[in-house]
Amino acid sequence: MLTTAEARPKMLPALALAERAAAVLRDNDTGSLVTAAPRLYPHMWSWDAAFIAIGLAQLDTGRAVAELDTLLAAQWRDGMIPHIVFTSATGYFPGPDRWGTDTAPQRPRHVRTSGICQPPVHAIALRRIVDVARRKSRADAELAEGFATGVWQRLYRWHRWIARYRIVDASGLVAIVHGWESGMDNSPRWDEPYARVVPGADLPPYARLDLLAVDDPAERPSDDDYRRYLWLIEQLRRVNYQPDHAVNTSDFLVGDTFTTALFSLACDVLAELGEELTSERDQVAELRQWAGQARRAVALSRRPDSGMAADRDIRQGNWIATPTLAGFSPLLCGGAGRRAEADLLSTMDSSDWSGHPDLFAAVVPSVSPRARQFDRCRYWRGPQWPVLAWLFSWAFERRGWTSRAAELRTQGLRLTADGSFGEYYEPFTGRPLGSTNQSWTAAVVLDWLATGRPSPR
Repeated sequence: MLTTAEARPKMLPALALAERAAAVLRDNDTGSLVTAAPRLYPHMWSWDAAFIAIGLAQLDTGRAVAELDTLLAAQWRDGMIPHIVFTSATGYFPGPDRWGTDTAPQRPRHVRTSGICQPPVHAIALRRIVDVARRKSRADAELAEGFATGVWQRLYRWHRWIARYRIVDASGLVAIVHGWESGMDNSPRWDEPYARVVPGADLPPYARLDLLAVDDPAERPSDDDYRRYLWLIEQLRRVNYQPDHAVNTSDFLVGDTFTTALFSLACDVLAELGEELTSERDQVAELRQWAGQARRAVALSRRPDSGMAADRDIRQGNWIATPTLAGFSPLLCGGAGRRAEADLLSTMDSSDWSGHPDLFAAVVPSVSPRARQFDRCRYWRGPQWPVLAWLFSWAFERRGWTSRAAELRTQGLRLTADGSFGEYYEPFTGRPLGSTNQSWTAAVVLDWLATGRPSPR
């Protein structure tokens, strides 16, 4: 039974929820970019910006393309899209001085950024902007298509960077050199490889500012986690963020099945846009090739006992079969075969996952509630994330699983209908956790609401 403190949140009607979501994006807009969140995240994050642009597309096509344009303007000269583009705001750690990318020869000269990347969801955002604009008006369609044509090469170069520098072993999975590159910072997926990261005695001192922006420090990564995060930054900084040296020297090197699935999906999406809007047939063919190779890698990462995909600790040469949401990666990109997919969908629906009888909303938690690693409140170790529910619902719609996509959209809206737009949510109560008024949460809610609304005739 729920305590008074854990009472179910009040649910707003659709119109009020949409108005509230639009207000969050407006309030977090600096003019050139929408910050990830007003208190905890006052800068631009790479995959946040992609989701934010998707929500902005429902409000203003021009503002949506401007959001992606700001991010892509910070692309490194070798093709990498950095995971943070810093604003002038202070009060966030680690900030640009700690990253120390100013001496990296491939960095952009006009803006300060971090030195790592995040999952490649940007082509998906571009696809969504174009599709939404085409349903609005001819002027919106021309604006979106013109922008997509203009930035297509930039996204191709980003995908080429991943294919060149981050597919480094026989598994074919996209490698990450820091857990932050996965977007799932402290997921139990990384417990084993992080345990072997031993911070040096010369780790510079620091003060954690993220704990000041949340009510309960238990919702955030531990201090031991943070020391390891910062030590990996030191290792990358000492090789000047050169991508070939990074994969050779980082204590953390893991083949990420979820990022690989997104890479496959994004390559296919970018290839489609290329076929529609450009004449770059050779580059489109490369994208199709990368998509197929990544799709096969994800399918081959499935473990025989569970059927779920696994990450690979490249340093140790072993598979990491932690029961997390990433295990459902083959459902995003395909390639596992109909029977395997049917088994995965059945697992997703089971009481171990979104069918757990105590969930407030039938949204896949970041970790199985029945797993020993499950923590209902701590960041990526159990809570539900609306942006990932959006990704699965969008991918399911794309794959023709319309009823599943609609149900996931319904459950995602149930989770977020209190209008707080939490960063993530406690699975059993629906209580928002982390930062509230989170831009990417508001953005996917706007898109869900618009998707469920009948098209104008």
